[in-house]
Amino acid sequence: MKRFYKQVSFAEEAEGWRVLLDGRAIKTVGGRPQALPSAALAQAMAQEWADQGEEIDTTRFIYRDMADYALDMVAQDSAEAIESLLPYAETDTLCYRADPDEALFEKQQQVWEPVLTKAEARLGLRFERISGIIHRPQPAATLAALRGLLEASSPFRLAALRNLSSLAASLIIALEALEPDADVAGLWAAACLEEEWQADLWGRDWEAEERREKRAKAFAATVEFARLAQAETV
Repeated sequence: MKRFYKQVSFAEEAEGWRVLLDGRAIKTVGGRPQALPSAALAQAMAQEWADQGEEIDTTRFIYRDMADYALDMVAQDSAEAIESLLPYAETDTLCYRADPDEALFEKQQQVWEPVLTKAEARLGLRFERISGIIHRPQPAATLAALRGLLEASSPFRLAALRNLSSLAASLIIALEALEPDADVAGLWAAACLEEEWQADLWGRDWEAEERREKRAKAFAATVEFARLAQAETV
């Protein structure tokens, strides 16, 4: 598609902050007003449009795609979004460890346990640690508290959490990544611990390395999207 606009700007309107192309407000893919919660996110999304060349490359609309997902999908059915997130807590990667006599277990203790204990302290919750792959339910009180936390989240935050949880196979990592003091690179390293362990053990494959790099970029971009969305919200 050829570029069809000259000027890109953003402005606050009744519904929220809007990106404008030649003075006309953008709509979502689903045809809804693309109303954004902060000027910071609107500015970043406007920059995506401004950075396009003569031919529009839709793969460069990282923030726009996430915003449209939040507005067209999550905002229309937040209950479904929450129900899709809770299973990540029930089978959270951080809670499932190798057997204590395996070398991987020690590595998991070193990397995962600090993340998990920090999350428990911050959230006031308790998670079950499991050795092996046999499922063990998490405490009902923990799941109920997480549900309440998710129900209080905005569509933009829920959209970010869905993406982060999917990438990391962990709701705990997703929640920690959205904290102001988050070590995003460290959390991604924790999410990839078992993949890296296997790669070190059996050798590295360039295609797997490329996929992991793409996922790492998507993880970092999602965290930044959430931060921008919350920049001017209470």
